[in-house]
Amino acid sequence: MMRKPPKYCQGFLDRHGSARWYFRRPGFDRVALPGLPWSPAFMSAYEAAAKGEPNKAGAGAAKTVPGTVAALVASYYRSAEYQNLKPITQRTYRSTMEPFRAQHGDKTVAKLKREHVKAIIAKLADRPAVANNWLKAIKILMRHAVDAGMRPDDPTLGIKKLRTGSSGYRTWTETEIEAYHARHLVGSRARLALDLLLYTGQRRADVVRMGRQHVRDGVLTIRQSKTGTEVELPLHPALRASLEALPQMNMTFLLTEYGKPFAVAGFGNWFRDRVVEAKLPDGLSAHGLRKAACRRLAELGCSAPQIMAYSGHKNLKEVQTYIEGANRLGLARQALQMQLDADENRTRIVKLASEV
Repeated sequence: MMRKPPKYCQGFLDRHGSARWYFRRPGFDRVALPGLPWSPAFMSAYEAAAKGEPNKAGAGAAKTVPGTVAALVASYYRSAEYQNLKPITQRTYRSTMEPFRAQHGDKTVAKLKREHVKAIIAKLADRPAVANNWLKAIKILMRHAVDAGMRPDDPTLGIKKLRTGSSGYRTWTETEIEAYHARHLVGSRARLALDLLLYTGQRRADVVRMGRQHVRDGVLTIRQSKTGTEVELPLHPALRASLEALPQMNMTFLLTEYGKPFAVAGFGNWFRDRVVEAKLPDGLSAHGLRKAACRRLAELGCSAPQIMAYSGHKNLKEVQTYIEGANRLGLARQALQMQLDADENRTRIVKLASEV
């Protein structure tokens, strides 16, 4: 027979089928309780909650007092939502959630108000991109808090992102690509790196994984680490030339000077040095070549579905930006041609008039 839970304890099954237990006593804060009723961890937290004091049992317990931001972050990391994210996305979320936990981990989740969130974001206003990342992370955590029963509402609803005044990574121009080609010739690792980025349109995290195992019958097939999307890319002749210039000894295309595959961050730093060697301006990155690849396709008149099939984008709005930019360029060129034609006609008319 199941034992009755301790007094003031309420439990339920969340949408993932996991049991959630809380201490709910009039005049006391609602506190999330770990484990199941009558277990040692549960009873330790229950006794602390009943006394209105933090649970000090166990090493590190002060960092995960039930009902606090620290406990919320830990709970989110255990959730099915987080566990089902791609590893690269998990790392991205942690890079923001951990500083948030470090600064506000001892605060009670249920007492967090809208004005508190706005104040946190306002302190980062001089770094709008960072502020927006924090806001995104807090929104995710607050939705989880509501889902987990740690608070009844989401205090981040309606809070808008800050304007960054930036379109993100700068897209490489054709002049910059040519300058890089002039400095790094076919057969070099530096040239291969750019050709892989430009002629596949993939993220650096996927480019560093590419190897001969991904190529069959002239088609490179790879599943994106961020989205899980599988892309199939016929090899561009320029990329094929770079690959054929490589020694045929390794499966992975891009290797460090020690013959090992690149780590993602390490590749970014290494590629930045190659950009400097080409005497190109600051701000050019590996991701900017992914944008350049999409820009090229848009300027050739490719449709949004065609660009998405090539790049693996899932966001139609982002791809549409390239198409609209290409359309503006095309219209501007047409306008220039009309001006030139009009100038030529005026010159012809003046010449005829002078001959009369």
